[in-house]
Amino acid sequence: MEKIRRVWQTTALRNNILFVVAMLVIFRIAAHIPVPGVNTENLRRFLEGNQILGLLNIFSGGTMENFSIVLMGVGPYITASIIFQLLTMVIPSLEELSKEGESGQQKINLYTRLATVPLSFLQAFGMIKLLSNAQYGIITDLSMFKLVSIMITVTAGTIFLMWIGELITERKVGNGVSLLIFAGIVASLPRMVQSALANYTSSDVYLYLVYLVLTIVTIVGVVVISEGQRNIPVNYAKQIRGNRTFGGAKTHLPLRLNMAGVIPIIFAISVILFPSMIAQFFVNGTGRSAQLAQWVVSVLSDTSAVYAILYFSLVVGFTYFYTAVIFHPQKMSENLQRQGAFIPGIRPGRETGEYLGKTMSRLLLPGSLFLGLIAVLPLIVRSFTGAQSLAIGGTSLLIVVSVAIETTKQIEAQLTMYEYDRV
Repeated sequence: MEKIRRVWQTTALRNNILFVVAMLVIFRIAAHIPVPGVNTENLRRFLEGNQILGLLNIFSGGTMENFSIVLMGVGPYITASIIFQLLTMVIPSLEELSKEGESGQQKINLYTRLATVPLSFLQAFGMIKLLSNAQYGIITDLSMFKLVSIMITVTAGTIFLMWIGELITERKVGNGVSLLIFAGIVASLPRMVQSALANYTSSDVYLYLVYLVLTIVTIVGVVVISEGQRNIPVNYAKQIRGNRTFGGAKTHLPLRLNMAGVIPIIFAISVILFPSMIAQFFVNGTGRSAQLAQWVVSVLSDTSAVYAILYFSLVVGFTYFYTAVIFHPQKMSENLQRQGAFIPGIRPGRETGEYLGKTMSRLLLPGSLFLGLIAVLPLIVRSFTGAQSLAIGGTSLLIVVSVAIETTKQIEAQLTMYEYDRV
């Protein structure tokens, strides 16, 4: 409560938080503005019977079941970000841009935004064709004009959310894209709780207890891997100027157990759901393509062991990948050397960079495995209990807790900065 009071008394920080809240409210209003000509009741019934699209609907905060103008959420933007982060590692020109600091990153961000437009248009076309082919009467009389109009509308909605996300990020009180996903999940939680209470029977007591324990374990696990860090001792060389001695201070360099935060989870979900979405287009067809599509849907269903193994592997892999993108041991070593700092027992320069890289790799192993285990823990529990909502609830909880921790830390950092300015 004391921190909340201090945050509220800091005018600039309070205004930033109120701005972020206002942007999230605008997002939720847009999520309830439906595109004309769609039978939303039939759409809801269709999503309830489709696990993959139902999961996407949960993460979009109900924008899909409302067929709103922000139907696809920030999914295409996340996909574009993944593509360019992969391309940065294989295309020399993009790799050079990434090394140019803030100016290079701004150019990569520009390319990501531009790539989001065609990806949104393509994904909108696929989603509309999928829903129009469903045997539920969701979209009827789909003329060319109506198809193009809906595609342009939902693409504009995605670009609008991308813009809102960047405005939020600029306020430095949380990652904009993560907060939009966070808001979408939180918005769906009251209805999920209401449904759980409405369907409650005395025979399900043990399932609810398991879910409660799983929730506590997930929260504790996410907090542990988010807060865990190794402190590398750093000494500053002494400097003599005249009769005075400067430097010689001792401090530490914190290396976090999980530097990537919630990004690996978001990336893993985006990647693992993509093949199933593509396969949905061919399920109702004939021949080998329909059989192959049905096989992909069944194998990547969230009830299969393949899904759990692949999900775990992707979370671990993306944790390493994203950390490699944001953590540069050689650059960190150069900065320490410029400041006259060194790690005891390690030579400055290349050896310091190698030491930091090896240390980070060792930290990432337990961190990534723990994060992957938390991600698939609800699936494992569900395989024994048969509770259908645990997988969605566990993944949602994982994202919500991680984003909440990340946002809280950024707010605390901003508060500390403003208090230093006052002094």
